[in-house]
Amino acid sequence: MTKMTKRIGAAMLSTALLLGALTGCGGNTSSSTDGDNAATASTENPHITVVLKTLASEYWAYVAKGCEQAGKDLGAEVDVQGATSETAYDEQLSMIETVLNASGTDAMVVAPLQSETVATQIANAEIPIIAIDTNVESDKVLSFVGFDNEAMASMGGEAAVEAAKEAGWDTITAIGIAGVQGDSTSEARMGGYKKGVEKAGGTYLDAETQYADGVSDKAVTAMEAIIQSHPEGIAIVVCNNDDMAVGAARAAASYPAYKNTIFVGCGGNVAALDAILAGQETMTVAVDGYDVGYRGVQAAVDALNGKTLDKFIASTASIVTADNAEEQKAIVEKKQNG
Repeated sequence: MTKMTKRIGAAMLSTALLLGALTGCGGNTSSSTDGDNAATASTENPHITVVLKTLASEYWAYVAKGCEQAGKDLGAEVDVQGATSETAYDEQLSMIETVLNASGTDAMVVAPLQSETVATQIANAEIPIIAIDTNVESDKVLSFVGFDNEAMASMGGEAAVEAAKEAGWDTITAIGIAGVQGDSTSEARMGGYKKGVEKAGGTYLDAETQYADGVSDKAVTAMEAIIQSHPEGIAIVVCNNDDMAVGAARAAASYPAYKNTIFVGCGGNVAALDAILAGQETMTVAVDGYDVGYRGVQAAVDALNGKTLDKFIASTASIVTADNAEEQKAIVEKKQNG
């Protein structure tokens, strides 16, 4: 085991412990993720509508798969919807409004694009609501299923600094390519990256953060701006998701000064794992979107059955590099194809 691998392993352990501690803050809830020990729904064939940020990405398709599998395991009818992009705010709000006003939905699971607006929108909701991926500060939300985005990104920032040292960088400077400006998940991840980079001894250029709306093409443009500002190269580029990290790496591929740049993403989807194995993206903070989707639907079913839920149901994260990408890919593909 290399020195870098040992350090990353320690970081994974500490973050897993942190997320586990957060999970224990509330009451009791079942938390099966694969259906082997899934709770059985006593409410006969409940109808649960899931409104995701979008379905136009591999990560959100993975979340949707978890939602659908939970429905099969728990005997619930699950309808998964999503906006056309992560900036299609009005489209998602319209979906949520339709769910709230239509009869036939027993509970809703939502990953909000604009959590404050959604909080206002659901103020008079009469059905159980579960938030996933991004929380909604509302007493109508019975539970939030997701990640401590700041903690897991901090882990990624620390790992990136260690990788940059091993890659031969003397001056370790990091720049972030964020998602949608103002999005709470993106802001938490960028804040976590900054904290991790600085904790490990690097410098984070907060004022030079670029925004790419969560998509690869815009990340290419953002990376081109970084290259123009720093022709000498930058040790680390941290991104809000894997699609953006792959796009940024692609944009920098023809610039020798960026040959050893560490590109960090977040998500752990198959395309990202393939990019890591191909030597493009350097590492990802892998999260289990399938698990989040599954637990979100399970929490909705539990709520309908009168169970008390934890206010926060945490899913874990881990660092994936070329050393363990094949193993992680096998795990993800098994769930996707299951």
